[in-house]
Amino acid sequence: MNIILWILQGLLSLFFMFAGGMKLWMSAADMERQAPPNSLHLPGWFMKFIGVCEILGGLGLLLPGLTKIKRGLTPLAAVCLIIIMIGAIVISVMGPGLSFATPAVICLVLLAVVAYGRRDWR
Repeated sequence: MNIILWILQGLLSLFFMFAGGMKLWMSAADMERQAPPNSLHLPGWFMKFIGVCEILGGLGLLLPGLTKIKRGLTPLAAVCLIIIMIGAIVISVMGPGLSFATPAVICLVLLAVVAYGRRDWR
């Protein structure tokens, strides 16, 4: 189980650091152009804030376990990223539809597995 959790943490960490990095690197106009049709448009500053939160959450999934310092931050990071994913699901369902929310739902479930599996690190 420990190996599975480390694999999940690594993949989720890479995913969130990539997604957050793209939100920080791209301009608000570029993000709006790439948004699916009928999607809700969020302010640029809010997208940048979410990007920072995703990068910090991605680091929080890996670094505490690797350094063995404050390992209780890993389940906390997973729960905080779950909150972001709930927002992504709501925005996706309200905008383009349920099919666009599928990746966020899968990510939420994987984060819940990590949060539950690493609860003993608290």
